[in-house]
Amino acid sequence: MERIANFLRREDGAITVDWVVLSAAIIGLGMVVLIPIAYSTESSTQQIADGIENQPVGYGNN
Repeated sequence: MERIANFLRREDGAITVDWVVLSAAIIGLGMVVLIPIAYSTESSTQQIADGIENQPVGYGNN
């Protein structure tokens, strides 16, 4: 019974739980911020590619 009481009084694992929760929050916040940036970058890249594709190339096309 004393071993169980000692186990319940120890706080060694509490800091691990804090770090896991903090790390998950930071990763989640990073994803929330970066996902919209990734989608807007993709659409901007497509617009640039379309613009380059429509440019005339070759001698006499200036």
